[in-house]
Amino acid sequence: MTLHKLAVMSLAIAAVSLSPLWALMGVTAAAATPAAEVEKYLSGLASWTADFEQTIDDGHGNVLRSAAGRLYLQRPGKFRWDYSQPSEQLVLADGKQIWFYDKDLAQANVRDMDTSLASTPASLLSGSGSVSTQFDVTALPPRAGLQWFQLVPKHADTDFQVVRIGFDKGELRSMFLADKLNQITQLTFSNSKRNVRMAPDLFSFTPPPGVDVIGRGAK
Repeated sequence: MTLHKLAVMSLAIAAVSLSPLWALMGVTAAAATPAAEVEKYLSGLASWTADFEQTIDDGHGNVLRSAAGRLYLQRPGKFRWDYSQPSEQLVLADGKQIWFYDKDLAQANVRDMDTSLASTPASLLSGSGSVSTQFDVTALPPRAGLQWFQLVPKHADTDFQVVRIGFDKGELRSMFLADKLNQITQLTFSNSKRNVRMAPDLFSFTPPPGVDVIGRGAK
């Protein structure tokens, strides 16, 4: 798999990694556990949009790729990453399928979400799972003006070693993901808005004419 494709996949994985946070919204905890604190931050969240900046490094500080664009999320199970830099790309989930579209390559890849995102945090997209059953959640010391939480998978069949999320006064501002290849994905969010009305067609994708579609058999 090329570095180009790995970068697109990393965006998708980062997107679905937000999903366990949504699963906390229905949890009520008597004590102020780290999971309950995350719930407090995100309680009532139905949709969210933000600008993002992303870097992927090799685990030794050497940046392999950087990108920027706009992210849209809608519960349950829908998200859209619009790349604007360094090239126009799209990663979109409509609740059933996930699309990877590269405008410059005139190529789109479509997969079934249940199969392509198994063994990742996407298993909690439906909201039927619990973060406490999937992750060990701990609070970390504040850093760079953010309150940090760490999520470590309890099961070995996930693609991640650790996920860290950083909040500023209740708003998600940063995310850190370390995968099993020791690559580090870092995301910084700005200009975020919660619970805004989003057009239904924002989470649908029809390949433009002439685009090579791979995997269209998934329904």
